[in-house]
Amino acid sequence: MTALSTGKQFVQLNPATRRKAIAQKQNYVVKDGKPYSLETGEYLGDLFTHDLVPKMTETKFRAIESIQALGSHKEENGGFVFAFFQQSRTIIERFPSLNNADIARLMYLGTYIAWNTGRLQYDNGKVISHEGFEKLTGLSRKRARELFSRYCQEGIISESEGALYMNPTVFFRGNIKSIQSHTADLQHTRMFKKTVRDLYDLSNGRTVGQLALVYSVLPFLNFETNIVCHNPDETDSERLQPMNIESLAELLGYANAAKLKMTMNRVKIDGKVVFGFFENTNDRRQKGITVNPRVVFGGNGEQLQAIRTQFNQFGGV
Repeated sequence: MTALSTGKQFVQLNPATRRKAIAQKQNYVVKDGKPYSLETGEYLGDLFTHDLVPKMTETKFRAIESIQALGSHKEENGGFVFAFFQQSRTIIERFPSLNNADIARLMYLGTYIAWNTGRLQYDNGKVISHEGFEKLTGLSRKRARELFSRYCQEGIISESEGALYMNPTVFFRGNIKSIQSHTADLQHTRMFKKTVRDLYDLSNGRTVGQLALVYSVLPFLNFETNIVCHNPDETDSERLQPMNIESLAELLGYANAAKLKMTMNRVKIDGKVVFGFFENTNDRRQKGITVNPRVVFGGNGEQLQAIRTQFNQFGGV
């Protein structure tokens, strides 16, 4: 579509093109003289002249900055899949037959699901077979079959016509509205693919279970702050009740809180911590826990910037 130089030219457009132009006009803001989509943050091109472009309010300016910040974050960390969970209920309660290593491998497999179908496949579109499942999990054939059986028994993975599929109520990549009828009683957040893969690749057979800690804290994570809380659904940050390491250890079945903290401190990406410990302003003897948004994050761009600023104190993001 060519640039419109006058309002007269706009009126002379055919009805379909004019409706499209109006719809785009209503869903973008202008920054530095250029129009950007409010939905995606993408540059729309020279579709309108200044007489057609709406004035950008401070609210719209913040909105476009928020969208662009979140878009950059997604790109930097390899895109994302949605991770589903039941709020304030541990992952082990939901999937009692899985251990930490099983959960870590499940997170890794979750980064290989196809758009909207949930089929396990490589980034080039090639379907992941049982042999591929074995290679990705890094297990022997016998142990891979045992793990696959546990996933099937828990209703996590299924098989159809030689292809493997992820249950969309566990991990999903695509239009989330298409599965709303199945996820009404679940919460979800974004889990970033590249970061999870990098963390998995850095682990070995003995340490792979450490990655499960990320998934394990999701039911207690406040989306706006990435703080592990007793009341994760609270929207007023001043009313949050941060969870200390002792309480988290009890919930996750760790007998020794100091050992849990030591394990959490070992989980790093590019030499930077995944779990940050900060002083609880309500009780300075206690320390709260924040999760690095490079791994999981469910809020908007403005909230992301605030967390990144806080996380710089813990070694950066």
